[in-house]
Amino acid sequence: MEFNLPPCITSYLSELDTFIRAKILPLQHRDDNNRFFDHRRETSRTQWDNHGLPAPEWEDLLHKARQLSDEAGFYRFALPRAYGGSESADLNLTMCAIRLHLASHPEYGGGLSLANDLQNEHSVVANAPDLIMLHHYGTPEQREIFIPARLRGDFRMTFGLTEIHHGSDATHMDTTAKPIILEGGAKGFEINGNKKWQTGMHTATHMLVFARTSGKAGSAKGITAFIVPISTPGLKIESFEWTMNMPTDHATVSLTDVRVPASATLGPFDGGLAIAQTFTHENRIRQAASSCGAARYCVDRSVAYAKERKTFGRPLASNQGIQFPLVEQYAQCEMLRLLILKTAWEMDKLVVLARDPNENPDGVPSWVLIEKRLGHQIAACNFTANRLATTAADTAIQVHGGNGYSRHLPFEHIWRHFRRYRITEGSDEIQMRRVGRWLFGLQGSALPKL
Repeated sequence: MEFNLPPCITSYLSELDTFIRAKILPLQHRDDNNRFFDHRRETSRTQWDNHGLPAPEWEDLLHKARQLSDEAGFYRFALPRAYGGSESADLNLTMCAIRLHLASHPEYGGGLSLANDLQNEHSVVANAPDLIMLHHYGTPEQREIFIPARLRGDFRMTFGLTEIHHGSDATHMDTTAKPIILEGGAKGFEINGNKKWQTGMHTATHMLVFARTSGKAGSAKGITAFIVPISTPGLKIESFEWTMNMPTDHATVSLTDVRVPASATLGPFDGGLAIAQTFTHENRIRQAASSCGAARYCVDRSVAYAKERKTFGRPLASNQGIQFPLVEQYAQCEMLRLLILKTAWEMDKLVVLARDPNENPDGVPSWVLIEKRLGHQIAACNFTANRLATTAADTAIQVHGGNGYSRHLPFEHIWRHFRRYRITEGSDEIQMRRVGRWLFGLQGSALPKL
């Protein structure tokens, strides 16, 4: 049994470090760009008098970093090879290793640097779930039009599943789409409803809107996805929701008699929920890796400070009241790191298995295999890591005392940011419910284990 990362991954991380130190950190430290990362970060990033939206200078800086990464060949690593990606056989393992590394690294760790600022999912190695969805579910025409535009930055799509009255209970959505005949006699749909927490809406060109097209509330079947241009009549941004960690780019949107052609449908009609689920597992395991890395960053910084700081004439670290919480969190970080990497490795094996006609004669999609065999494990990684990140950040604030409470250190930002993931990546309760259904045998017959 081997617990070390393969040499190809450690070598890639080393190359990534070299690039970040040569190109990204110098850009961060240039022209007072550090105002976006030091104690001025929230004010510098936010247009307080414009709905709390991100400052253009902040988003321009992130765009420059992504351009540098793309030119260096790192940004598209997780994309299909046709779009400049690697299609590595160890893709999930590598992406988790990258997320762990970037979030825990002392120079750009904790999700607060130009290399890896997770407040708006910025990283020099992109995730790009929208592009993956288009690749897997788009028609040839949709892929030909939208994917090149996405890579140029001319196509930006929000993910319209959550609604004002429905979050985790997405199959009970209020939004509906009914077939109509458009002007000129073409077939189309009329969409009515609402969506909330539409991330990136302030710069989006399109929304991916999930709407019920048949069936009853609560049914997974009967939901269809539509690519809707923002300029479509009847689509209106009602508000941007201010959040615990500003700026915001999360909008509430109403859809009133929004008409789209039938060609706007993405993926199978009445089977759109599969699109929403396709990339869920990859997102959740990678988010778990980021949270675990941020937790380790907080622990490491706290240990170093406790060894240096003297109180009552001796190092703060000599107190067991300081040692014990950090010891416990260190152990949790290490155990969780191993489970995350093991789960990612198993996911990669299932992707390979799904492509083998001998092992998978029925052509079951890899995401279905992963859901059946590893869904509970991914959920366990996710909710545990997200809790650990906030606990470790809280401990770091306490260990650092008044300095920890101030914005001059990153821990309050880390706490506020990672607290969101206990809701947004599938709430703790939903994740625990998934584990519980597996643990108590309540999810029906599972596929055979590997």
